[in-house]
Amino acid sequence: MMERERLTFRFEEEKGKRLDQFLAGAYPEFSRSYYQKLIKDGLVQVDGKTVKKPSLKLKEGNQVSLTIPPPEKIDVQPENIPLDIKYEDEDIAVIYKPPGMVVHPSPGHTSGTLVNALLYHFENVSQYGGRERAGIVHRLDKDTAGLMVVAKSEFAHKELQKQFQDRTVDKRYMAIVSGIVKKDHGLIDLPIGRSIYNRQKMGTTATNLRDALTEYWVKKRWDEHNLTLVDIKLHTGRTHQIRVHFSEIGHPLLNDRTYGFKKSSLKSEIAREFSQKLGYHALVAYRLSFKHPRTGKQIDISLERMPEPIDHYLSVL
Repeated sequence: MMERERLTFRFEEEKGKRLDQFLAGAYPEFSRSYYQKLIKDGLVQVDGKTVKKPSLKLKEGNQVSLTIPPPEKIDVQPENIPLDIKYEDEDIAVIYKPPGMVVHPSPGHTSGTLVNALLYHFENVSQYGGRERAGIVHRLDKDTAGLMVVAKSEFAHKELQKQFQDRTVDKRYMAIVSGIVKKDHGLIDLPIGRSIYNRQKMGTTATNLRDALTEYWVKKRWDEHNLTLVDIKLHTGRTHQIRVHFSEIGHPLLNDRTYGFKKSSLKSEIAREFSQKLGYHALVAYRLSFKHPRTGKQIDISLERMPEPIDHYLSVL
């Protein structure tokens, strides 16, 4: 059993929040249903007293502590989920991950992920990071579409990890952001960590800040819609980096309500229609460039077109 530190419920804007909601926000690596089970199992205390009601409403100043049991072994099964494979050889594969797909399983979410698909489609896939992360060298957010390189051999896995750590992988993204970005080219150099205000979010106000650098080029401005198309190069790979950085400079991604997008910022009916049909935030990892882990040859793969409905609206906005 592992004891977590005591948490103090002190944020004014979260008064009256349910106990299970608070825990899911404080430690988002587990689901709310997982915390409901911990509470019912008597593993959570409020002000030193065991509580078993997930719906308990917290008050400012409450002290919350919990005990996390040893992690359950995740039984990850191969699943016949369609994969869009852009490149493949004995060591690696480059695949397109659609929006809405989770990259790897977690407690309470063991199916429908990219890992389930990889285990089905590839006879051999690296399990250097464990079966639940088979082949996974880097991640994309659930609602971010785009290219990912997958390690099929352990050798490739280690070599690719080193390239990502050394920041020699060129990762390029396309994003549509709200508002009109004035600079044609810019660098956003703002450290990022887990937000001290909302543990489910990343932010620039945190106690565990790590350096984060995002470079961008404006490709098109739509004044009549109040939107801007930007090409983005990541120099670091922090969680939610692009989403946080553009929110911090006043231009949250289209549909990224977690980081401040408001539909009222859209100035035209066609932009509002686009937002509704898109459904997810407008961010696509459209290019990956790296050295092949075994041959050293430069691998440079780009999407031929953007996913729908982005591709359609790029031509009509």
